Amino acid sequence: MNSPNSTLPLNAIFVRPQFFYISGLSNLPNAKYYYIFLCFVYVVTILGNSFILFIIYMEHSLHTPKFVAVCNLAIVDVCSSTAIIPKLIDTFLFDSQFIRYEACLANMCFVLFFSAMQSLTLVVLAYDRFVAICFPLRYHNIITNTSMVLILAVMWAITAIMAITATLLFTRLSFCRSIVINSYYCDYGPAFHLACNDNSPSFIMGILGTTISFVVPVAVIALSYVCIIFALLKIATQEGRLKAMKTCTSHLILVAIFYLPICATCIATLSSTIHPNASIINTSLACVIPPMLNPIIYSLKTEEIMSAIKKLYKKRNNKQTNNLR
Repeated sequence: MNSPNSTLPLNAIFVRPQFFYISGLSNLPNAKYYYIFLCFVYVVTILGNSFILFIIYMEHSLHTPKFVAVCNLAIVDVCSSTAIIPKLIDTFLFDSQFIRYEACLANMCFVLFFSAMQSLTLVVLAYDRFVAICFPLRYHNIITNTSMVLILAVMWAITAIMAITATLLFTRLSFCRSIVINSYYCDYGPAFHLACNDNSPSFIMGILGTTISFVVPVAVIALSYVCIIFALLKIATQEGRLKAMKTCTSHLILVAIFYLPICATCIATLSSTIHPNASIINTSLACVIPPMLNPIIYSLKTEEIMSAIKKLYKKRNNKQTNNLR
C-alpha cells in the first residue's frame, strides 16, 4: 500500500484510489479519551432517541403532527450518529486510518443525507410552531398527520437526490496526488478538493447543498420566529404570551445547539484563528452532541412528553400493585 502522502502519477488520465486516509484525529493528543467519550455519546444517543420513539408510540395522545416530526428527528438523529461514530470507534479499536474508496463514498453519502435531514426537520418543527401560534384556529386544518408525513417524505426525497448527486459527482474525480482527507470522516469538502481534474461540479454541488441544507433553513426558522413574535405581541395577556412562547422553548434550544456550534466553527475557520485540531474537534462535537441532547431536551422541556412519561410510569406502578394483590 502506498504511503498516504505519496504522489500518484500525474500523467494518469483517471486515478481512482483503492483507499483514502482519514487524518483528522490521528494527530490529536490523548485521542483515546476522545474516542471513549464518543462511544459514551453514541450509547446515550441510541438510548435517548429510542426512549422518545417508545414514549410516542405507546402514548396515543402523542400521535399528532408535531410528534410525527419529533419521531422523524429521533430516527434521523440515530442514523446521523450511526453514520459517523461507529467508524470512528472502528478506527480507534483497529488503529487504521485507511478507508476503502467504496466505503468512503457510502460514509460521505449517509453523512450528507442525515445532516441535511436534521436541519430540514428543524424547519418542519418551526413551521408547526408558526402555524400553531399565528393561525391557531386553522391549525388542525392545515397541519394534519397526513400533511406532515407528506412534507417529511418530500424532504427525504429531495435530500436523498442531493446526497446521491453529490456522491455521483465525486466518482467523476481523479485523485493523482494526495489521498489524505483532513477530517474525521469522508468529508465531502476536504475530499473533493484533493482531485487533480476539474472539481467545479462538486464545488457547485457543495455550495448548493450547503445553501439548501443550512443557509435557507436558518433564514426560514428566523423568519418564522419573527412572525411568531409579532403574533405573540397581539395576545392581550402576559400569561397568554408566556404560555404560547413556552411551546417553542424546546425547539429554540434544539435550533441553538444545532446551528450555533456549526456557525461558530465556520466563522473561526474562515478567519484562520482556530487550530486545525480544534476545528476538527468542534465540528465533530457539533455533529454528535445535538443528536444526544435532543431527546433529553424534549423529555424535560416538552409538557406533553413529561405528562406521557408520568402517565406510563403510573400505569406501570398500578399494574405491578394489582399483580401483587
